[in-house]
Amino acid sequence: MSTFSFSFSGDDIEEDSSNPTAEIEERKHIAESGTLQRPSPSVSSAFPISGQPLLPPKLCSPTSLLATLPSKIAYSTLRIKLDDGSEVKIPRRELWDVRVQLMAEDEGSGEGMVGLGKDDVKTGVYEGGFKSWESSVDVVRVLASRPEHWAFGGKVLELGCGTALPTLAVLQWVLKNRDEGAEGKGLSLGLADYNPSVLQLVTLPNLMLSWAQVTRTEGWEEEGELEIDEDLINAFLASLRNVNLTLSFFSGAWGPELVKLVGENMGSVSSQITIIGAETIYSPFALKSFAETLLGLMASMDGKKKTALVAAKKVYFGVGGSMEDFCEMVRAKGALVGQIREESDGVRRVVVEVEMTGS
Repeated sequence: MSTFSFSFSGDDIEEDSSNPTAEIEERKHIAESGTLQRPSPSVSSAFPISGQPLLPPKLCSPTSLLATLPSKIAYSTLRIKLDDGSEVKIPRRELWDVRVQLMAEDEGSGEGMVGLGKDDVKTGVYEGGFKSWESSVDVVRVLASRPEHWAFGGKVLELGCGTALPTLAVLQWVLKNRDEGAEGKGLSLGLADYNPSVLQLVTLPNLMLSWAQVTRTEGWEEEGELEIDEDLINAFLASLRNVNLTLSFFSGAWGPELVKLVGENMGSVSSQITIIGAETIYSPFALKSFAETLLGLMASMDGKKKTALVAAKKVYFGVGGSMEDFCEMVRAKGALVGQIREESDGVRRVVVEVEMTGS
């Protein structure tokens, strides 16, 4: 099986590991030096296995995902400090709680545990969606300072969403603005991840947690369990309808088929379309696939203003992906690219804004 581990301290913002202190110290050293540790190349790679089929794109209905929720979700809260000094608090499902659900469903066999071990990526099998990556926090900060991307309706599509921190922040802000009487047009949130299991086990549960934090403030704690029943699910759906917010979920590989699927389900004309991608260009293979899909979506979706926010490390050492290569590739296809944020703590990261010429 083709596997790959970034081995950066802080990549998984909440390191959920049973490994001893020695490994934690090793990860800290790696982050400080900016190096990338990988297992032996003979058994580990960020590149696909020749002939291994990729998962085909699929529309995952919110109803079907909601039907898979357990009776309760254990969570903790990630605090993100914004540039203006304020904070956004994002509750996320605990990974150990995901493991408990999978072990129960597999009757203890552990067959469904792919992605919950040491490997950050198993190309063509699991693409890192159970973990929260640092670059997604960078996008949250950008979105907080640029509300034009979400506050006035339109569409927000997060590619490679995983735990979906940027979308969770947008959901909270929209719900709070409506509660405070602010008027707004309808907003469509799209979330795409390679693995349908990620959408089921973390993406949708995290959306419900952010909704519950905003709408059920009395007695809400930063760490605990959310009891889920039919009444809660109905309240969640009713709340989304009340603020004119729709959710769409997509799984499967990037490419023309995904572009077509998204267009068929999020293709109505809107004033603003924002596409988000964080930690999606970690290898030359992923970079090319993501760039082509991103530009395909920007060309095919109807909107008066179409932009993308792409966040990544400047260089993925030992693997080949880099922000410079991504920018060169999309510029060669006619896109305008500008850097709008850079982070120098730990491994250097940047956020760029992409616009299509003539869009």
